[in-house]
Amino acid sequence: MNKTNQPQTIEAPEKIKLSCTVIAQGQHPITKKMLDPDALFVLEKLRNAGFSGYLVGGGVRDLYLGKTPKDFDISTNARPGQLRKLFKNSNTIGRRFRLVQVFFKGGKTIEVSTLRSLSEHDLDGPEAILAPNNTFGTLDEDAQRRDLTINSLFYEIETHSIIDYVGGVEDLEKGIVRIVGDPKKRITRDPVRIMRAIRHCSRNDFTIEEKSWEAICDQHQQLALCPPSRLRDEFLKDLYNCKIAPWFELAEKSSIFTILIKGYLGKLDLPFNETRSCREQIAATMATIDRMNIQALEQKTPRQPDYVLFALVLIAWAESEFSLLSEQRKGALAFQLGKKIRTDLDKNLGIDLNLRRSLRQEMTTLLVNLPLFIMHDNGKDWPKWLQKKSYFPRCLLFYNCYKNTLSQEEAELIDIPAEPMPAAEEQSSAPTPPPAKGKKNSKDKTALSSSRPGGIFGFKKD
Repeated sequence: MNKTNQPQTIEAPEKIKLSCTVIAQGQHPITKKMLDPDALFVLEKLRNAGFSGYLVGGGVRDLYLGKTPKDFDISTNARPGQLRKLFKNSNTIGRRFRLVQVFFKGGKTIEVSTLRSLSEHDLDGPEAILAPNNTFGTLDEDAQRRDLTINSLFYEIETHSIIDYVGGVEDLEKGIVRIVGDPKKRITRDPVRIMRAIRHCSRNDFTIEEKSWEAICDQHQQLALCPPSRLRDEFLKDLYNCKIAPWFELAEKSSIFTILIKGYLGKLDLPFNETRSCREQIAATMATIDRMNIQALEQKTPRQPDYVLFALVLIAWAESEFSLLSEQRKGALAFQLGKKIRTDLDKNLGIDLNLRRSLRQEMTTLLVNLPLFIMHDNGKDWPKWLQKKSYFPRCLLFYNCYKNTLSQEEAELIDIPAEPMPAAEEQSSAPTPPPAKGKKNSKDKTALSSSRPGGIFGFKKD
């Protein structure tokens, strides 16, 4: 015991120098021609200035798998100050660890980081007081800091070889997702690694290594300790990555789905309708979201806003919690339903995922008006009073998305605004009865354009 009652500096564990495997040019599928021209420019400029430069992380992983990387991140032994002098068109970001963003035409950004040391590695333990001059490190230390083995590879520009310290190439070849180091300890220090492991497993049709999967299932509750905004951002990545259906299967098995959306806790086995449980309806919804995203990419059209995808995922919750679809409500009852849904979203999902007010309002609007569209769908034209409502275009699209989850067949989708409706319109989200004859409201002009044939995202008119 420390008799002076003063805090002690605990030395970080002794660093273990890992051996590396070098996969030479010609023995791996990555070639110089596959690299992004701007990333190649950064790498060559680093080399010409006497620094080492490596393509790292997801860029190496995706190129190895024959995919086009979304980002080309680079690591180097150059310090942030040296990078800023070398690249005039750059900016420094980050607090705990500084990154340098190098800007190019068209809004493209290449992120360049200095190799990080194990002295900042989370395996050092929470008690270790780390010296400030131990921030920067070596390749093997940087590799051990990363989340998954398949994200811990380095592509070296000088010899066009891949440098592997953690068996990432072998895992890529075998289709395995493995957390670097001790999975339980790594998850404890950053539970978001759970979501990253499941994401890359579903995105690449891989399997999660046994010890990593056991740690994910055993420690899934720790996700609740993460900042809500961080969970929201990670969940949105999954909603838009065109693999949310297989993601849901893994998320449900590992129990992280009900950590993200607590409203479904204990409800997944409840009946959604006469033929499906809530779990089966969510799975069908995720498959529809995947098709929408894939077809949007193929047709180069805008994807649906966040609130549409969130609301689709919550339809089964609204039915199990409020009998949204199985009970018909009009007038005051429908208005009260809207208030209940909005209140519940504010108190639960809005806080759990830090959703902004306008997004919660849009979700309420879509959900509470869904029964109205079911009621008035007779296979013919929609009532004129309904078409005049400001929410009609986006609610019609939402209704068609919902129908698609039931039939799993293509259905017509109508264009919706890219931005949420103005704040002035947020006060009325409940269904509104037809206006009295002879009365007109200039604010209720339809935003629907009937001149456009078919729909969007490949959902064609029957």
